[in-house]
Amino acid sequence: MKSVSQARARDLLRRELTDILRREVQDPRAALASIADLTLSADRSHARILLSVLGDEDERKTAIRAVRRAAGFIRGRLGRRLRLRRTPELHFELYRGAEHAERIDQLLKDL
Repeated sequence: MKSVSQARARDLLRRELTDILRREVQDPRAALASIADLTLSADRSHARILLSVLGDEDERKTAIRAVRRAAGFIRGRLGRRLRLRRTPELHFELYRGAEHAERIDQLLKDL
């Protein structure tokens, strides 16, 4: 993936990760997660994936744990699909942007 631009690499990773989460990860809790943002380190050795999960706080935490448990499997599938020299380490985190926006919106309404 050396000749591919950083933006193209991110898009490719995002598309493949989404497909793997939807179709190949057996844990149904992981299917509740969708990729909100993905950043890739300059050397492409690490990918930080922010996941948006619908539901209450317990459901969100459970879904993130399920995805993190499947990270090795996901990384292996990603490596086979993209045939990279080095598949990036995957770091999954919960995206709280929508939650913060909703809170700000509520505060503004209360004023």
